[in-house]
Amino acid sequence: MAARSELRTLHIQEAAYTTGKEGSETLEACQVSNDWDTSSSPHEFPEGGLAAWATAFGAFLIQFCAVGYVVSFGVYQDFYTRHYLTNETASAISWIGSTAAFLMDAMGLVSGLLYDRGYFYHVVIIGSLLQSFSLFMLSLSKPDQYYQIFLSQGLGLGIASGLIHVSSFAVISHHFRQRRTLVMTFVGAGSSLGATIYPIMLNNLLSGPLGFANGVRASAGLTTLFLFIACLCMRTRLDPPATRVNYVMATRQCIRDIPFILMIAGSFLFQIGFSYPLFFLQLDTIKHGISVNFSFYSLVILNGFNFVGQLTSGFIAAFTGVPNLIIIATFSCGVIILGMIGLSGLASVIVLCATCGYFSGITFAISAPLVAFLTPDLSELGARMGIYFFSFAFGSLIGTPISGALLTSSYIWWIPSLFAGVNRYYFFYNSFRPRLTA
Repeated sequence: MAARSELRTLHIQEAAYTTGKEGSETLEACQVSNDWDTSSSPHEFPEGGLAAWATAFGAFLIQFCAVGYVVSFGVYQDFYTRHYLTNETASAISWIGSTAAFLMDAMGLVSGLLYDRGYFYHVVIIGSLLQSFSLFMLSLSKPDQYYQIFLSQGLGLGIASGLIHVSSFAVISHHFRQRRTLVMTFVGAGSSLGATIYPIMLNNLLSGPLGFANGVRASAGLTTLFLFIACLCMRTRLDPPATRVNYVMATRQCIRDIPFILMIAGSFLFQIGFSYPLFFLQLDTIKHGISVNFSFYSLVILNGFNFVGQLTSGFIAAFTGVPNLIIIATFSCGVIILGMIGLSGLASVIVLCATCGYFSGITFAISAPLVAFLTPDLSELGARMGIYFFSFAFGSLIGTPISGALLTSSYIWWIPSLFAGVNRYYFFYNSFRPRLTA
């Protein structure tokens, strides 16, 4: 009887009946809508507790392993160009990293659909196993065997990361509403921490006594451990909607949603320029005469400040609002990327890495909360995130190969820097336009 009295009414559609037992007892039988309610009062979300924070920590580890490893490709770009795939051009090698980055985002369309249908655990477990398998297969790749590396690191790692990337963000909406932006930025910061730790680890392992094969295996072992812990931590709370989200209808609604479409267009252009410093900065510093030892830590500085940017973005967004903050961050990114044209000495590298990393971190962290902010019905959040990341992915696919082609074998650095910086300005423009249409 106590359990019955605790029934929560979301949508009362029918009144119920009266029965008698040792007197009279009135029960309300309310037919509750199985769809997730977006207008529920805040107290219906835990906003904390062991299960909620354990899920957030597990999602943090997913971002650490999935996104953190993929965006650390700059270490591999340098190593492959100078040592392991010497017969290939910088543009051809960058296709490995850009394919992985593309699939990491594009697979969001699949994982988002499966998430909405209640297959969260299946997606996360399969994706985790595939990522571990792909990294161990990468360790078996031989020098100058481009196809082996492309299959394991480009395709295998990309698909695995894509399966777990979007789902780990979306599950946060099960536990948090008022704190959703803050927690999502915390989860997103895992990618920056991973992109800080992995370059240190890989640079010392690949160029050290362990060599390529054992170095990759060591990183695969660490990744497998963290993914195992993440799978144990994450829990769903809400049942999937009884009426499955129709992706065709969701897409049609998105097309009519002008702010959402502008966000997708701007994010696509931003991603074209986003990967340029991640993939080419370490090679850029070495070719400009910076010491190899310091160049190994250029990505660490970049991703370290990226981590700080992601952590602080949630607190800043509480005062500025999500749309205003992303406008400021993207404009700053465009200025800084154009500043890479003047990269020459040690001081310029440190300043560019710190500022570019910080504002890129803010932009990346605010992207998922911006999708949630522009989603009126949370039952479609998985679908919208999938559509967003799928569109976003094409910028990852074409951005770095174009930058590599513009760089040429003569290493003309100002041309790809100009290209990447201008694309970030277009993101700023498209981010600002929804404010005008509001």
